[in-house]
Amino acid sequence: MHIAWLGKKTPFCGNVTYGREVTNGLLEHDHQVSFFHFAQEEAAPDNWPDIHEVSIPFLYKSQIYTIPNWKSSKVLIQALQDLSPKPDLVHASLTLSPLDFLLPEICQKLNLPLVATFHPPFDRKRRNLTSGTQHLMYQLYAPSLAKYDRIIIFSHIQRDILIKLGVPADRIAVIPNGVDTTKYSPGRSDFKQRLGTDRVFLYQGRIAPEKNVESLLKAWKQADMGENSKLVIVGNHGTLASSLVPFYGEEHGIIWQGFIADEQRRIEILRGTDVFVLPSLVEGLSLSLLEAMACGVACVATDAGADGEVLEDEAGVIINTQGVASQLKTLLPQLRDHPTWTGMLGQKARQRAEERYTLSRNITQLVALYSDLLSHHHDRKSRIRIPGNFAANRSPLLPSP
Repeated sequence: MHIAWLGKKTPFCGNVTYGREVTNGLLEHDHQVSFFHFAQEEAAPDNWPDIHEVSIPFLYKSQIYTIPNWKSSKVLIQALQDLSPKPDLVHASLTLSPLDFLLPEICQKLNLPLVATFHPPFDRKRRNLTSGTQHLMYQLYAPSLAKYDRIIIFSHIQRDILIKLGVPADRIAVIPNGVDTTKYSPGRSDFKQRLGTDRVFLYQGRIAPEKNVESLLKAWKQADMGENSKLVIVGNHGTLASSLVPFYGEEHGIIWQGFIADEQRRIEILRGTDVFVLPSLVEGLSLSLLEAMACGVACVATDAGADGEVLEDEAGVIINTQGVASQLKTLLPQLRDHPTWTGMLGQKARQRAEERYTLSRNITQLVALYSDLLSHHHDRKSRIRIPGNFAANRSPLLPSP
């Protein structure tokens, strides 16, 4: 089948990784993908698939949200109409942009089934300001999500939230993120030797308030982990990171690596890591966590989002989003001093990733969802006429030129 994928290519974030891995998986299963994304002239991220791309104009984009310009909906509509062969469906990996709210109307008039993957992180309990803000995002999106043909989310907790907000249960599909467990796997690495240390602890992800990296840094510093243990931070050096580096540096055994675009290098770092720590206040289902698990690394994560589900039944260590620093201050020395325990946790993490969170399993479920949707759409599809002047109509939700 031919999928028109609307997603994100830059800047690097979980949505970018999701789009890259899933579209690669679809191509490997002999499906055709046309990739629509907000873009200017920009370098392709590492390991990006070689597929037909359509650029949609924008005013601003960040790791969190995107602001389209007034031409965006017209460009999208015309490009969808011009695709040959005609796409079977549109899959929007939602980029948190005003265009997300227009897609149901656009696809209905073009007679194209519409699937959304809804990424915003969440906490199962509204325990802090950050989780309350994310809940407002769910409230804002729910009325529009109810108009999509299918909505993909990553956990049953998310499903319950959306149903309570009025999204029909039969339109929601729980398909967890998947990781390529062949590529992300245990293996040899000289990363630890290059650092000249015995034990490596790792955080890999965005340096953003909701990721709560400062609590990990505080706990590390207070625990006095010694000169034979290092904490490595891999992620973008934005404003928040710049404010943390002067207080948490190499004199405390903390190594700031910055953003690493090279995927193989990130894998080598994971293979040389003893413990992966994810101290987030809110999450969806962290791909960084799944990648660490697939590489056989012992994992510690908060119970935000679906991460607690991933590590349940002793596949890792789960901590509460309340009092992260104090919990880690106690836990980190234990993880340092018991390599047999962390080795066992790493084995269980790898086993869990292989059992539940492989990319191949994700693609199989996704293709089954597509097939089911198309079978239900076929009869209705033959009866709907596409208005010939639709592309010329300006959406009332976007400003005039």
